[in-house]
Amino acid sequence: MADVHSEEVRSYNMSRIKGKDTKPEMLVRKFLFTKGFRYRLHDKRLPGKPDIVLPKYKTVLFIHGCFWHGHDGCRYFVVPKTRTDWWLNKIDNNKLNDLQSVRALVADGWRTIVIWECELKPNERESTFSKLFDALNSYTPC
Repeated sequence: MADVHSEEVRSYNMSRIKGKDTKPEMLVRKFLFTKGFRYRLHDKRLPGKPDIVLPKYKTVLFIHGCFWHGHDGCRYFVVPKTRTDWWLNKIDNNKLNDLQSVRALVADGWRTIVIWECELKPNERESTFSKLFDALNSYTPC
């Protein structure tokens, strides 16, 4: 099946997709800040460059987009009908990179929390934030 957009339009559309400061990420950051948690963003010194780093709790947060990180069983992860092999390869590589990053962080003594985009939808958000708050408060600050 051919792409419905020209190569130039597709390239422009893809260039507009942000990797940082996404809406899901901003929701989590705002929640953490209002609860008194202080954090760093996108620390390049850590494997996977986590979205949020809470050094006091030796904890990192990854906020994953359901499509880009292949959230299995999620209604927001739909395999594209065009260039399917290319997309599946890209998403599989993202999943592998995610796994390697988490393993390296855990080996270095970091706690990792993954929050999926779908968990931040309005009907799920309060529950997700409650679980996050409880998880962070169950850790003893370093």
